Amino acid sequence: MTTPRDLLIISMDVKSGHAAEQGDLSLALAGAEVIDLLAAGAVRLDGDHIVPGEHAPLGDPLLDAAAAALVREAPYESVADWLWRRGLGLSAGYQAALEADGQLVRQRRRGISLRAGQLVPADSPARREAEERLSSGEPVLVLLAEAIGGGDDPSGDSPDVADDAVATVLAAVNDALVELASVRQRRAIENAAFDNIWRGSGG
Repeated sequence: MTTPRDLLIISMDVKSGHAAEQGDLSLALAGAEVIDLLAAGAVRLDGDHIVPGEHAPLGDPLLDAAAAALVREAPYESVADWLWRRGLGLSAGYQAALEADGQLVRQRRRGISLRAGQLVPADSPARREAEERLSSGEPVLVLLAEAIGGGDDPSGDSPDVADDAVATVLAAVNDALVELASVRQRRAIENAAFDNIWRGSGG
């Protein structure tokens, strides 16, 4: 399993008590892709720009798609620009792929506690591997999970990342998530102001 696949499974585990925002998850998945591409030697960072290497099969169709989407001409693309471009709708794409692979299943329950057809991780070796990776404290997965609100570290201590390139990607993910949260807050304030004006006018 890859880091994006593990992150998606962790984020959708109902035991966590909440689901990550789709926009947040998409940004984190795009960052996880870069981290796995770095580990595979498919890219390197020049400052905060992603420099592609040779385009060779990576053994995972989703990572192959990520590699194919890289900007391959100088001055290349910054990590931040990649997150916003590649991240657009990425969580839905991963969900569809993992559902097709049987890693996510539709949960059907009677009653009204959960809507019919909710996607949840299947009881599979992939799910157990993702949970083990998280519980073992693997830094990249832990920090990405924490970034989207899926961390569960009772000590409150975040692990350190020794690799500078990986740390750069993680910092860019955090910055993008802060920016997205700011956009959401601004829209909420604008919508609330509009509602107040509408009610005040008697509309």
